[in-house]
Amino acid sequence: MRTIPVTVPFVDLTLQHEPIQPQIEQAIQTVIQRGDYVLGQALSEFEQAFATACGSQYGIGVASGTDAIALGLQACGIGEGDEVILPANTFVATLIGVLRTGAKPILVDCDPHTALIDLAAAEAAITVRTRAIVPVHLYGQMVSPTHLLQIAQRHGVLIFEDAAQAHLAEREGYRAGSIGIAAAFSFYPSKNLGALGDGGMLVTQDETISATMRALRNYGAPRKYFHTDLGTNSRLDTMQAAVLNVKLPHLAEWNYARYQVAQRYDALLRPLRFQGINPLQNQSNLGHVYHLYVIRISESCPVSREEIQHELGASGVQSGIHYPIPCHLQPAFRDLGYRVGDFPHAEALSQEILSLPMYPGLSEVHIDRITGILTALIANRLSFKVSA
Repeated sequence: MRTIPVTVPFVDLTLQHEPIQPQIEQAIQTVIQRGDYVLGQALSEFEQAFATACGSQYGIGVASGTDAIALGLQACGIGEGDEVILPANTFVATLIGVLRTGAKPILVDCDPHTALIDLAAAEAAITVRTRAIVPVHLYGQMVSPTHLLQIAQRHGVLIFEDAAQAHLAEREGYRAGSIGIAAAFSFYPSKNLGALGDGGMLVTQDETISATMRALRNYGAPRKYFHTDLGTNSRLDTMQAAVLNVKLPHLAEWNYARYQVAQRYDALLRPLRFQGINPLQNQSNLGHVYHLYVIRISESCPVSREEIQHELGASGVQSGIHYPIPCHLQPAFRDLGYRVGDFPHAEALSQEILSLPMYPGLSEVHIDRITGILTALIANRLSFKVSA
């Protein structure tokens, strides 16, 4: 079986790392010299720097974005008997985080144009047991802060942001991490701000939540050998924090580079909108940080998503689907009682979306090549239909 060489990877981290390699190596060496591998100085420095960048006051580094959600919700007092509203269209970590608190997840559908949570559906799902809404700032675009705050104020519910894909995203004068009572971030390597392994953080303006979260991540101990909560071992490694400290000052520049890539994609794909290929809408202008660039291939397209993905792969271009199965249809969560047809927009999106390569440094040549493959594939199919 012949292997097609990858000429355009889905993500290329070397373009980020090579220019700052000396600083990364020096940061790692400094941690080694200090020997403060757990809860060390670099972690404290990064926690403060990242919280400030988000427009928040406190940052608490943990082992993963999933822990940031689960422990963060726990620190906010969410637990058994509570209901938490979240979108069906998200990575399963959001749902797992809610389930780990013992609360009941209430899934709702999404906006088909943006893939973000449908806020009208979210508001309609609020009951006397609803404690929080978890808006997922999916693919790098924030859910409308204005509408979120209006809903929260009308019903007295908390906003807990899942900002795992939205580092420094902005909308309506707000920055991701500054809207709700707390926000969870992930530093998985492919994120806009990625570590050299797993990592996550909770940011909050609330001093009590911050203190509780620091205890929860460290065996529930606010101080050594004194345990006040049922916590766990979930601490962002000092080494990873040191690397993230080096990368953070470059994040705004990298995000803008992603925006420029998206602008070129948009321009080159515009003629294909009449053939059923449409990028998901950007309703945030420059505030969209494009963790992913996602197109929707509708039923009117003469070429299926599977054919497009195969043709891209055969040409050495990697692509992805985020996500192929909505949360409510995953076998692990069938006990929640949801069925096919419950969330039609999320289900339709899962069958139509395709993520194209997206990273700072993706060249115009590669973007032109990717869009050229799509254009040629559709043109050939239309030509074949005409001749037939």
